[in-house]
Amino acid sequence: MKLMKMAKAVAFTALFTGLSSFSMSSYAIDNSDIKIGVSIWSSTDVLGSDCKRVLDAAAKALGVQVQYVDQAHVSEKVTASVEQLVAAGCQGIIICNSSDTEMTSAIKTANDNEVYLAQFFRIISKEANPAIYEMAKKSDYYIGAVHEDEPANGEKLVQILIDKGCRDIGLIGWEQGDATWLGRWTGYKAGVAKWNKAHPNDKVKLSEPQYAGTSSEGGSKAAEALMAANPKIDALIPAGGGGDPLQGAIAAVERAGKTGKIKIVSTDFLPDLGDRLKNGSMAGESGGHYCDPLFAFMLVYNAVKGNYKEFGGKFEDVNFPYLYVSSPEDYTGYEEYFVKQLPYTDKEFVEMSKQDINGLKATAAKLSIEDAKARSGK
Repeated sequence: MKLMKMAKAVAFTALFTGLSSFSMSSYAIDNSDIKIGVSIWSSTDVLGSDCKRVLDAAAKALGVQVQYVDQAHVSEKVTASVEQLVAAGCQGIIICNSSDTEMTSAIKTANDNEVYLAQFFRIISKEANPAIYEMAKKSDYYIGAVHEDEPANGEKLVQILIDKGCRDIGLIGWEQGDATWLGRWTGYKAGVAKWNKAHPNDKVKLSEPQYAGTSSEGGSKAAEALMAANPKIDALIPAGGGGDPLQGAIAAVERAGKTGKIKIVSTDFLPDLGDRLKNGSMAGESGGHYCDPLFAFMLVYNAVKGNYKEFGGKFEDVNFPYLYVSSPEDYTGYEEYFVKQLPYTDKEFVEMSKQDINGLKATAAKLSIEDAKARSGK
């Protein structure tokens, strides 16, 4: 039974009253009648709250409704969240975190209920799961994915540590099998291998990962285990997981009296990153990417409006850039244009919503501190 059946019956009555003509394949829908669902690991942690901040601002600027379901990376909750949002009357949904296997269920729910779906911070692996990728391509309702180049991110972070003199790196993952984690891990290993090949007499070691889940406590325990196993460790990479594992790892290093001695890099900017770069508790970070879901939101919005069409047989792949900071000076511009304010104004949200897919991809690709500064006129 379609979960949207009752919701659609009610919505259609409201949507089409007073319209002079109506076609099932092409109809006008007022923005106030649009509801976009957000299935997210957490709307309250460091990264998730920033995502919510920009999505709420965009929804307000466009005059659409937005509804959140927090699913905590728990597989059953991830798949159930799509059903919840469909039942709540959402015509489009954006989702993260979502493993490739979880997307099988999510896409089926979207297809069965004629609800548009896009991923953020994730992409289905064409190489690892070709059947799921093909299922996604064939869907008339799955639009595609907005994501970062995670292997390149991993390589860059390793190089930041190497440039700061680190040679013995401990690694903290979050959930085994998570696609983004695996991409970053590939990059860390590639960065180490590249350095070691070029510098055989000055090799870098990278530990096997300790897994932290997505909690601060998990990050703390993982860091403690790595320090206990290897007293010579001089760097940690808490790979991600929303920011909380990183905070736990930092606390563990501080308790051990090794702040600054064990250099830490990670992905997902902390709200106090500027201070941490100054006091040495962080050596560098990639992040600033909380606008990634904004572009998934715009894909879904335009699909609901009927501006983007005919998704079957296609897979929209939207690459989104990371920002990197490894000094207090680097952080100053980010703080000005991404922390104290959003990098887009209400007017720019509206302009963005009117771009075609190629224009939207180009807008996503060029976001940077310099881009935000230039648009601010400062």
